[in-house]
Amino acid sequence: MMSNSTATPHIDRELDLSNTGRGVWLVKVPKYIANKWDKAPGNIEVGKLKISRAPGQRAQVQLSLSEAVMCLKEPGEQNIPKEHRLDVTNETRQSLGVFSHVVPTMSDSVVPESEKLFMEGRIVQKLECRPYADNTYYRLKSESIKKASLPQRQVQQLDRIVQNFKPVSDHRHNIEYQEKKKAEGKKARDDKDAVLNMLFAAFEKHQYYNIKDLQMITRQPIVYLKEILKEVCNYNLKNPHKNMWELKPEYRHYKQEAPVEVKDDKQSSDSD
Repeated sequence: MMSNSTATPHIDRELDLSNTGRGVWLVKVPKYIANKWDKAPGNIEVGKLKISRAPGQRAQVQLSLSEAVMCLKEPGEQNIPKEHRLDVTNETRQSLGVFSHVVPTMSDSVVPESEKLFMEGRIVQKLECRPYADNTYYRLKSESIKKASLPQRQVQQLDRIVQNFKPVSDHRHNIEYQEKKKAEGKKARDDKDAVLNMLFAAFEKHQYYNIKDLQMITRQPIVYLKEILKEVCNYNLKNPHKNMWELKPEYRHYKQEAPVEVKDDKQSSDSD
């Protein structure tokens, strides 16, 4: 088993082993019985077990649900079988146990109670609860098959218009975009020579530009600007000036800095 590094740290707890020698039955019941028992309050009897032992034969176990459980019905719910048999199997291949975990309640005691783990017993027998094949069981099974066969989605005919939302002629973000586009106006193409002059003037100040800066300088459509840039510029694909434009060598006319004249303040004097 792989553990997650973000899981809560393991806490050592004491395990009460006083009931280790007690035998426990592991009983598997149908879903309709489990649902009834979940709904039943904790102070009522949910059923009775009847164990019959005949010499030389395996014990016969029967479960009879109580009337209080049988009355727990929703409107339109089918009746469930009351009598069931339990098929018994001795567990010898595996060593299985039942554990319980008790979390202490909040109290004002000076020494707070700690969480406790109990070994409730060792599973010695497995029992599978099966209903008797009577009319009640057949009706219950038939109803469950019908419900399982129904498609989850069905087409329904509507008698009136269902207005889940109020339609609008246009959405707010579309209106804002159109107003912004009208305010900026459509960018018209300038003469090519005029655009080139703006580009050359810009590259006299800096050697490298990205496309957004050149578009702000020239105020030209992006497609038209790229056509002109491909003629007079190179596009860098490598660092340190990746994704930036630079004039082709034949168009570069950078001003060279004038050489600085260094004068010697020390004047030589004629020796006598």
